[in-house]
Amino acid sequence: MRIFAHRGASKAAPENTLKAFHLAFEQGADGIEFDTYQHDSGIIVFHDRLLLRRARTPGYLLDTPWSTLRHLDIGEGECIPTLDSTLATVPKGRWCNIEIKHLQCIDSWVTQTKQAIAQSAVAEEQVLISSFNHHWLAGIVARWPEVKIGALTASFELDCTASARALNAYSVNIALDAVEKNFVEEVRSQGFEVYVYTVDEPRDMQQLAAWGVTGIFTNVPNKAIEVLR
Repeated sequence: MRIFAHRGASKAAPENTLKAFHLAFEQGADGIEFDTYQHDSGIIVFHDRLLLRRARTPGYLLDTPWSTLRHLDIGEGECIPTLDSTLATVPKGRWCNIEIKHLQCIDSWVTQTKQAIAQSAVAEEQVLISSFNHHWLAGIVARWPEVKIGALTASFELDCTASARALNAYSVNIALDAVEKNFVEEVRSQGFEVYVYTVDEPRDMQQLAAWGVTGIFTNVPNKAIEVLR
């Protein structure tokens, strides 16, 4: 089972920071998952629309210039990373899941992301792009057909692979509360990987492994490795 550190090793370090990403790989994670916004300055790594929870300052992320954002302390002296600096933490042979929270222009997003990958040690075939906005994903696939897509969902839909088929996806990424054994069997039988988020409890890890889940997103990659390896 592939183990992705959800927002990095976010139980032990501030989420979506370089510290959390470095720690995830030190703990042995197969990859990292992180959230991105296409800002006027480029692609930056952050989860919330609002700054308050992480930076303890009012304001909207996208309304704030990069000259201000880059100096904000989002925990333990860590600053908001860029996509470039985040990919620089990924060792050769490891994975990353780039979740899109906001996209301004698909064409420029594809160009920026391809450039960032090319300048890193990350292999393009070990990059997974996911979003709850499947229209964005369809636009990305139309411009970048070879990219791996994770069809992100929070529910067990009646036709549980409809979006994955439409997107020619690599995986279906589903919430822990929604996944069931028959979902895993159906999705795997149609040739898609199944990734589950967010899985922090050993009992859930063991159950998902028994069902044949391909990978998990976890805040505690060190615990997942102890349980699953």
